[in-house]
Amino acid sequence: MKARFAHRCTHVLDKEATIAFYEQALGFKVAREHGPEDGSWTNTFLVNEETGFQLELTWNRGRTEPYENGGRDTHIAFVVDDLAAYHKLHEQMGCIEKENPKMGLYFITDPDGQRIEILEDRPGR
Repeated sequence: MKARFAHRCTHVLDKEATIAFYEQALGFKVAREHGPEDGSWTNTFLVNEETGFQLELTWNRGRTEPYENGGRDTHIAFVVDDLAAYHKLHEQMGCIEKENPKMGLYFITDPDGQRIEILEDRPGR
């Protein structure tokens, strides 16, 4: 028996803003999108070249209330090759939420408040 991690779903209010955020902040691109012909919802899958991980953005037409998406302790994490360069980019984007330099990490948030941990590439990570 084998299992592999396929994707993480997050619900979004502004799909285009969220796609643009992940493209700029972490180099993701849209791989595919599907939904019904009436356009009432879409599932958009984002990928990057560094991993097989997929981020699924679920958008529902007419939704105006923010989604919970698991609460404040729930997050996704990325190990980056140049922490200083990513930190500079994320600082320019204004999306840094919390920093812990001693541990070599910080958190950013996407347009829907999804927390993303950015980790320095160290042995054992």
